[in-house]
Amino acid sequence: MIEVEAVSNPLVDAINQYGFPIIAAFFMGYFIFFVWKWVTEEIDPVIGASMGTLIKLVDRVRMLDNDLIRLNTKLAMVLEYKEEISEKANKEELDELTEILHKYKSFSAGAEPKK
Repeated sequence: MIEVEAVSNPLVDAINQYGFPIIAAFFMGYFIFFVWKWVTEEIDPVIGASMGTLIKLVDRVRMLDNDLIRLNTKLAMVLEYKEEISEKANKEELDELTEILHKYKSFSAGAEPKK
């Protein structure tokens, strides 16, 4: 008969002494600690930097939106007072105003400016 020498494994000994559920809970706790450490050390700084970039981009979009609103208001004012301006302006200024309106295609209610 062949004799088999018993090899002692610390994990097997621990499972025999404490039971599988206790050892599994220990490894689960270590896994949770490892994931928590990884998230707090590697993921949080990246998210923080991304948040800063996102806030800067949102601020720039708001500034552009405000600029567009102001420009649209100014253009609406020019269109509103175009008749008054055209009565007082000379031919050169009127041609320049018409050229600007044609260039940006902004006419009140889609109407073409009078030439």
